[in-house]
Formats: sequence, structure tokens, C-alpha cells
Amino acid sequence: MTEELVCSGCGAAIQTEDQNKAGYTPESALEKDIIICQRCFRLRHYNEVQDVELTHQDFSNKLHEIGNQKALIVKVVDIFDLEGSWISGFHRYTGNNDVVLIANKADLLPKSVNQNKVVQWLKKQAKDQGLTAKDVVLISASKNQGVEEAAQLIEKYRQGSDVFITGCTNVGKSTFLNQIIRLFSGEDDVPITTSHFPGTTLDIIEVMLEDGKHLIDTPGIINNRQLIHQMHSSDWKKMMPKKEIKPIIYQLQPGQTLFVGGFARLDFEEGERNSFVAYFANELKIHRTKLENADELMANHLGGMLSPPSPKSVEKLGKWKRYEFIIKKDKTDIVIAGLGWFSVPKKGAKVSIHVPEGTGVSLREAIV
Repeated sequence: MTEELVCSGCGAAIQTEDQNKAGYTPESALEKDIIICQRCFRLRHYNEVQDVELTHQDFSNKLHEIGNQKALIVKVVDIFDLEGSWISGFHRYTGNNDVVLIANKADLLPKSVNQNKVVQWLKKQAKDQGLTAKDVVLISASKNQGVEEAAQLIEKYRQGSDVFITGCTNVGKSTFLNQIIRLFSGEDDVPITTSHFPGTTLDIIEVMLEDGKHLIDTPGIINNRQLIHQMHSSDWKKMMPKKEIKPIIYQLQPGQTLFVGGFARLDFEEGERNSFVAYFANELKIHRTKLENADELMANHLGGMLSPPSPKSVEKLGKWKRYEFIIKKDKTDIVIAGLGWFSVPKKGAKVSIHVPEGTGVSLREAIV
């Protein structure tokens, strides 16, 4: 075992003894100039993910060190899944350091959305969570949009210090960092492994800057309120949007139900006729039915007509939980962490949301 070596893809310490633990690499691969672990190799070449023995606490422990250092902290969130990608109690990790908030996946929002209004909305959301960011910027790391502006802000605020890139799993931290490396190095072959699987980065990865300081990619914090953590990996790509969302408007009367595939269910129980605008991955089918038929439909067709989820995910879901809300303000979003949201333009509706137990459901001021 070669302890001083780390995987250039995920940051795990290289070891040659246990295939089921992070950093496993066959001894024959140790002779290569750039060493990546077997897990990263299979992710890059076969799009397969290997489970490793790491917990939420493992990731949290690594991030607690950040507040004790003088550095700029970059918090990356998924603008399409802000609630699911927000780190609870983030101030515990920052100490007295400045924070720049970067909202990734802005390309998923409808093009008609005013981005300046989204930035102001984000600032308010962050402040409500106790975080005052030095600056906020919208980007699409996968499409390299806004990355140069973000890099300029990082250089402006870091003032010669290290930079920690932080965020929940699957917000695109490593993709963002890879784009910055491409921007400044001109190299297309970047080292950090990225994928649609959550938890790809397993340990701290450092990239040296020209002044000897570092850009540091940290492991993603696992937010268990995200629906994705209750699904079989075969369903992850189906529930995560990859292109601009096409919102769908449903005019509902009380006593009607909307199913989001078989991932979530909205019951419109009481109120005047209202519009419900669905913001979910375009591949997910919305099924409308009468509330009186919803229980039977769910019992008989979950994993079939109501799919995804696949039968493998249905086995993992376990119990479902019902949340009841009365919409008290016009222009309110009903958010399902890790999946999407319904926007309700008029107050007064009484609705219930059914989701697998443990999935986060909340109300917020409408983003659009």
C-alpha cells in the first residue's frame, strides 16, 4: 500500500489491499504518471459507480477544518434544487471567512426567467438561512456559461489566500473546478472525476495556483432530504434534468391529483380553481387523476404506469409521508427536494404532498 499517493480523480488515498474501500487501485496501475482509483476508472470509462464505506459524518468532519484556515469559501448550489443542495448550518464551516455563492445549472431554468431577479431572490434566500454572501453569480458549469465571471470574482475576493469549493453532493463542484482549470491552463484533459452519481469526490483535492496557493475541491455533503438518496442508481439520470425545463400548467379543480411519475403526488383538496405549474425534468410524465382514485392508482401502478421509479427503486422507497399545506401567499412554490417544484400563483389552496418518507418538502417565495 502506497499511503502518500492520492487519486487525482476523487482525492481518496491510494491503496491496493481492499477493493471495497475508497482509493483501491491495482498494483499494476501504480506505475502510471497520473494515478486514478478503480472507482474513478469505472466511472469515467463505463459510467458505473462503486459504493464505498463513507458516511455523512465522514464528509462533515473533513469540512470542519475549513473554518480554522484563512481562505475564501465558494459555496456551490444547484439553482434547480436549492433546498436539496443547501448545507444546513453552513456557518459552522466558514469561520470568519468570506463566502461567494455560485448557483450552478442555471441553464435548466426557462430562458424567459430574468436572471437578475433570480440573483436577488438567491440573496434573500441565503440571508434567510443566515448567510451573507460577498457576491452571487449564476453559472452553468456543464456548458461553461458564467464560469469566467465566477473565476474573476474568486480572484477578486480571495486576496492571495486559498479557495475552498464546497457544496452538497451532485451540485457540480468538480465540473465547475475543471472548467476553471481549463480556463487558466488551456488544457482539455482535466484530472477531477465528474459524474451524475452523488458523492464522486471522496477527499480533498488541491490544484495549485500561480502564486502557490490552492483551489481545493472538497467532498460533497450528503443531504439525505434529497429524493435521489432513496432511489436505485438506475433511476438517477431520469429524475435529474439535463436541459432547459419546459414548465407545464395544469388548471385544477379541488378534488384532483397530479402524480410526478411515481416519485411524488400532489392532491388539491380545497379552494377555488387554481393553476399549478410543474417544474420537473422533461422526461418525467405528470399524470392527472381524480383524488378519489389516487390511492388505488398508486397502490396498483407504482413502478408501472407511474414510472420512473423502476421496480428496483420501489423496493427501496418504503413508507410514504403526507404533508399538508394551505397556500397563504400568491406566487408560492411547493418544493420537493431533489426533484423539482409546483408553483401556485393564487393563495387559498389547501394541498397535500405525498413523497417517500425522509424526502424534504417545503414552501418558498416563487423563484419564477
